[in-house]
Amino acid sequence: MDPLDTLDDATAAAAFRRLVLHLRHRDDAQNVDLMGLAGFCRNCLSDWTAEAGGLDKDAAREAIYGMPYARWKAEHQSEATPEQLARMAESVKRNA
Repeated sequence: MDPLDTLDDATAAAAFRRLVLHLRHRDDAQNVDLMGLAGFCRNCLSDWTAEAGGLDKDAAREAIYGMPYARWKAEHQSEATPEQLARMAESVKRNA
């Protein structure tokens, strides 16, 4: 059994909330950079949250971003460079 499966739901939920709050605080960490390094980003977290909780996409994104997604993009997202996009494409290839 994977040790992750032994965590109780309250512990897992607390860690998840801490991760989301950290990502909200670090709005300088662009999604394309997260994708390039780890193969996931805030959008992935919101998609996983929507799937796990039966939420619609917009509600899940607002839960993760702490505001409507369109507002977050307008306030915090910059245009991706060709280098960032290439790094992201290579990283995503490693996802299962």
